[in-house]
Amino acid sequence: MDNEEGVRPQALPERPKEDQNNTKKEKPAKTPKPPKPPKESKPQPIKKEKAPNVPAAPADPNSMFKEGFLKSVHNEKPSEKIITRFPPEPNGFLHIGHSKAIAINFGFARYHHGVCYLRFDDTNPEAEEEKYFTAIEEMVQWLGFKPYQVTYSSDNFDKLYELAERLIEKDGAYVCHCTDTEIKLQKGGEKGTAGPRYACPHRDRPTQDSLAEFRAMRDGKYRPREAFLRMKQDLTDGNPQMWDLAAYRILEKPHHRTGNKWRIYPTYDFTHCLCDSFENISHSLCTTEFQLSRVSYEWLCDAVDIYKPMQREYGRLNLTGTVLSKRKLLKLVEEKYVRGWDDPRLYTLIGLRRRGIPPGAILAFVNELGVSTALTNIQIVRFEQSVRRYLEQTVPRLMLVLDPIPVIIDNLPDNYVEDIELPFSPKDPSLGTHVVPFTKTVYIDRTDFREEDSKEFFRLAPGKAVGLLKVPFPIKAISFEKDSKTGAVTCVHATYEKPEEGTAFKKPKTYIQWVGSSTKHNSPVAAEVRIFNPLFKSENPDTAEGGYLSDINPNSEEIYPTAMIETGIEEVKKRAPWPAEAGEKHEKEGKPGWETIRFQGLRVGYFCMDSDTEGGKVVLNRIVSLKEDAGKGGS
Repeated sequence: MDNEEGVRPQALPERPKEDQNNTKKEKPAKTPKPPKPPKESKPQPIKKEKAPNVPAAPADPNSMFKEGFLKSVHNEKPSEKIITRFPPEPNGFLHIGHSKAIAINFGFARYHHGVCYLRFDDTNPEAEEEKYFTAIEEMVQWLGFKPYQVTYSSDNFDKLYELAERLIEKDGAYVCHCTDTEIKLQKGGEKGTAGPRYACPHRDRPTQDSLAEFRAMRDGKYRPREAFLRMKQDLTDGNPQMWDLAAYRILEKPHHRTGNKWRIYPTYDFTHCLCDSFENISHSLCTTEFQLSRVSYEWLCDAVDIYKPMQREYGRLNLTGTVLSKRKLLKLVEEKYVRGWDDPRLYTLIGLRRRGIPPGAILAFVNELGVSTALTNIQIVRFEQSVRRYLEQTVPRLMLVLDPIPVIIDNLPDNYVEDIELPFSPKDPSLGTHVVPFTKTVYIDRTDFREEDSKEFFRLAPGKAVGLLKVPFPIKAISFEKDSKTGAVTCVHATYEKPEEGTAFKKPKTYIQWVGSSTKHNSPVAAEVRIFNPLFKSENPDTAEGGYLSDINPNSEEIYPTAMIETGIEEVKKRAPWPAEAGEKHEKEGKPGWETIRFQGLRVGYFCMDSDTEGGKVVLNRIVSLKEDAGKGGS
């Protein structure tokens, strides 16, 4: 944002004076040179007009598909119809890392005029809940994407079972009764330390025996972990994803869609590639943690003689300075370290939405990072820088006072009201203007007043003048009052420094934000402001002594219960969402979410309304700070 505070210009260093007492040796006089002929006059270059103060053009939102990894993926298989899928497991809330997967799969299809499925990989009824299905679909739409169809792996349970039997009949699978420990030893133990790999004793049982046992698994003969269907792959392959992976296991839990029909459920390794094939996926795009799985993916499609999609892998997005694991997030929620899964300090997508991060900012961030096969570890500060750049171009500006103290301007009448016109954005005139009342009593932030002045302080102090943003003339502090018990300043008295007619106006060095007191204008608007800082103290909470819970920042949330905001907030609310982009562009048609009411609080940060706003109570969340915060210091 523009720096509203004046910066004292540095004086140029003085040129060293000659020592007049220092006598110098006289030099012989030189013969004067003849005068040079006059130069031909050259036409003065035409001065370029100053560019208007408008927002910079946004980066190409499709650059990630036009170059690099995703371009090469398309060139490798330039299908007539691009079909992709986003296949989340409905056992938790999506986080910032998933936004990359959503942007890639839906965006790749959209860019190439194809379609993308939202497919719920619902093969584990023990971990799935309806709230996760709902939240995942909402987040996909919030990011601005509409699935071609919403499908479920469970839609294909009958077909998957048939293919499992076909695989057994082709001697490509067998029923195993080994324990987890025995299976681990067959694969060489931990990191191959238990000796060479060897086959399961059930691997060479007759095909008809395995078929009968598989049906017995289905019909309830065995309890969980007493029998598995394993694929007969290649134990000599160096790839562990070819070491006879499990295809089916027993789970005695009703399924949310199929009820009690099934006791056996297919694994991810069996389900994923086959469902991709059923939906004619052209490009199965996933993260590099599945790179080794590509071999088993292709092996299974070939083994059951069905269409084989092309799987390619990109590096996942990981944010440092926080935790994204479902298990760890659940602990934070259950043990009340945070308000819930949508706490603005978490990097779940519902948490980022509540904090006020626009969906367009997340997409811009992913696009800005680009896509490659490398794991992307990004610091929170870089993410916030990207969000800040996005907000700088898209939201209006208002005056907000976090910790207000009244300033009574003694030389103005009690009923004095002057309409001050403020732009919603000095960089974008199209956003328009609004009017706020300048009155005898205004509120300023406590940090903008000091009882004792100093050279480094450019704001209000006894005997010092300061400008109020857009108010024609400055005010000068003349005295102040304090609470006898706490010693806190409770009121400042000032004068309005309007010069006498004909007297030159001296512009103040600094301008500060303020809010006028006017019952007629319903000013100020009272608010509770929540300032969010990092939830953890270190860049890698998992490595902290005592674990990630011992790394929690005790100052991750600061609350200002008596903040004040100017009346322009009412028009900002009416014109939300700010901005109307990605999944929020259609919210103008209905009732926009509180989080879409975004603005820059001048000299303070970027804010949105929180869902706790109700009745006459306004609750604001800080989205990100201003760039200037770090260097603001005491000036």
